[in-house]
Amino acid sequence: MVHHTNKNWPEKYDIHKLVSIPEDIEKLKNGKKTSVRRNDRYADKGDTVELDGTLFEVTNVYPQKLGDVTESDAKDEGYASLKEYQNGITSIHESAVWDPDMSVWAHELKRIG
Repeated sequence: MVHHTNKNWPEKYDIHKLVSIPEDIEKLKNGKKTSVRRNDRYADKGDTVELDGTLFEVTNVYPQKLGDVTESDAKDEGYASLKEYQNGITSIHESAVWDPDMSVWAHELKRIG
């Protein structure tokens, strides 16, 4: 699904902070991860970022409620299942609870270099 940038979207954060976990960078480089969901928006479609010497292009950005994250989305995040993704997210963010109504920003990336 392609989403278009909305003029009412919040300002974006520094794209270089979109992915900071070394394991996630490796998954992106190896094609085992193609999306990143964060609490804030870090990019617009067409933006590029270099991660550990590899260039990526952001192919899509859109808001999404956690309750709408699918098995396929979880696999794009580099997890084997939605349950594993839920456990991973709540373990990274201490005391975080999986709130289906919480909105996050999905950033889809593809390796271009």
